[in-house]
Amino acid sequence: MHWDIFCKVIDNHGDIGVCWRLAADLAQRGDTVRLWADDLTALPWMAPQGRAGVTPLPWHDDTDWVAVIPGDVVVEAFGCELPAAFANQMAQTPCPPVWLNLEYLTAEPYAARNHKLPSPVLHGPGAGLTKHFFYPGFNASTGGLLREPTLLAEQAAFERTAWLRQQGIDWQGERLVSLFCYEPAALGAWLRWLANDPMPTRLLVAFGRPQHAVQAEINGQITFEPRQKLASSLSISYLPALSQRDFDRLLWACDLNFVRGEDSLVRALWASKPLVWHIYPQHDNAHHTKLHAFLDAMNAPASLRSFHGVWNGVSHTPLPAPDWADWAACLADWRHRLLAQNDLTTQLLGFVAENR
Repeated sequence: MHWDIFCKVIDNHGDIGVCWRLAADLAQRGDTVRLWADDLTALPWMAPQGRAGVTPLPWHDDTDWVAVIPGDVVVEAFGCELPAAFANQMAQTPCPPVWLNLEYLTAEPYAARNHKLPSPVLHGPGAGLTKHFFYPGFNASTGGLLREPTLLAEQAAFERTAWLRQQGIDWQGERLVSLFCYEPAALGAWLRWLANDPMPTRLLVAFGRPQHAVQAEINGQITFEPRQKLASSLSISYLPALSQRDFDRLLWACDLNFVRGEDSLVRALWASKPLVWHIYPQHDNAHHTKLHAFLDAMNAPASLRSFHGVWNGVSHTPLPAPDWADWAACLADWRHRLLAQNDLTTQLLGFVAENR
């Protein structure tokens, strides 16, 4: 089939990251995809090799949509509104495409309630058509999570030492922790904890905001005590912008992963390592409810709940020490349960087959 996926990049390139993974997965299974986005600047480092079957195209206000023939399936990613002229083209097509609104990932109950619900378009662009809401999720009543057919085999064949060497990291067996975050208030406390922990740790800091946040803490806002412990217990490597392929391998290589947003969260779940999620903060604190629902779905132990609360600014108590064994057992169990579900792309293909 032929797909049109529409994406508006809000910030941080997470939206385009999810859409690219979906497009690439569809292409890997034999379909073709046009990925329309208003900002394609992340793709050269996110997917430097591209993907046969996926054509990234700019989404501009002056695009001549009348000349574009809609595909078999049209996806509005994260509720972005289709161009009016393109929606009208869909309505005039003899066999209209399946129209899907791919929603944000959440563990909140409304995702299961609203999954696959129809929304008839009664007026305006696309009048006469019906779009359906499609919710990714963590249980069998939702659309599942992105998981490529080759992912588990690639993960099983992964060689940590070789990959780290390719990244220029001289790993000597120390604990590895990845850091992909916004600017958590507890970052300084976490750096101090690592610096004073008896076990040596190498912190692998993702490009962009995480690096700026860590450098701000070290350069002016925190003091390591005792100072010599910084050299013996904590070393820091600042990473370049990684492709999606290498970001996955970063998560596989580490003993603990700090992730943020949606795409990196899902990839950390498949990595089956202890993780801490920095949820996207919202001004009305709606993200607090979303975080609690996620922790409930995970069956998170008390120590992991407490750490998430402080890391996300829900709680202002001291940052608790990690319980490595409990966290690892929790994530391994949840990954096992998630693997029992059909992945997102498989479910999308099944839904489209039923509704064409």
